[in-house]
Amino acid sequence: MLPLLLSIFTLSGFAAAHLAAFHEAMYCFNGTTAGQVNYNTNDAVNPLWDLAQSDYWFHHVNNCDQFPPAPGDVLELYVFTCVTLSFVYVFSNDATTYSPAGGSFTVEIAGNRGVTSYSFNGEYATEWTDGQNHTGSTDVLTQATYSSEGCVVDPNIHTQNETMASGTAFAISYNSELSQVTLDNLVVFSVLYNTPWKRVTTYDVPAAMPACPSGGCICAWVWIPNGCGEPNIYMEGFKCTVTNAMSTTPVGTPKAPVWCESDQSECVQGPKQIMIWNQLEGNNIEVSGNDLSGMPKSPAYNAKCGFQNGAQNDIFATSTSSKRMVARHKRPATAL
Repeated sequence: MLPLLLSIFTLSGFAAAHLAAFHEAMYCFNGTTAGQVNYNTNDAVNPLWDLAQSDYWFHHVNNCDQFPPAPGDVLELYVFTCVTLSFVYVFSNDATTYSPAGGSFTVEIAGNRGVTSYSFNGEYATEWTDGQNHTGSTDVLTQATYSSEGCVVDPNIHTQNETMASGTAFAISYNSELSQVTLDNLVVFSVLYNTPWKRVTTYDVPAAMPACPSGGCICAWVWIPNGCGEPNIYMEGFKCTVTNAMSTTPVGTPKAPVWCESDQSECVQGPKQIMIWNQLEGNNIEVSGNDLSGMPKSPAYNAKCGFQNGAQNDIFATSTSSKRMVARHKRPATAL
């Protein structure tokens, strides 16, 4: 069957779209046609703008939220304790992404599944989000198409360069059913500045994350581009879990972020909600005027809205467990 799929894929080309974070644990990983596997799906990547809450929430607008991952496919934040070394390790279900305490996990940001390692044995996957062989620095991307405003439009990454990429984030809800997830229980736990840019993208995890309920957790990948196109948002869902967690301190109730670029003392402290912007209803952040660079303000998962780069270690109801784990991580390693 695969040779036939490859032939069709080569003739038809890749589905052109925007970006999403791909992983087997994502909703609509196989597309949105019941009983079919679309190796070239881009159903999760379409931007969300001027929609009712029932449509933008977890990308219901095209029924992406109605196609959960296969049983057992989970974005795993697995906490492993090496007692002898007194270190905590967190890793994903991909053996190539093990990392020390606090941990990390890896997804693939791309315009469609066909240019990731999850399709066609990764034959069409490159370092970039569109499967092409771009070269360049953080300032200039070669073999790319730029708009008259200097924005990279092919690949459609909504930025002028890497340093101006607005940042993406992951949030977690300690509920097992997507229908139970609300703004009040979906907490941003990891932020990565200057993304999206390349395909393989790794996010840090707070070391003090508590375990999920027996049915697992729901996670969301979110992004708001800094201009370079329609002022929209992106949101997609994942089944996720935290295993062998050492802390039992729950995450706190998140608050809506605020724009605080010019005065960091005004930033919301502690757990924060994902940002809903430019929708018909449910918006939890509003901005007007220009930012400090002179560009129109656009909410972003970076310092402009009070998000630190990396693991969001201030999201817990108390900081006691977090402090204990940080101290444990810093203890010198001993010989095995």
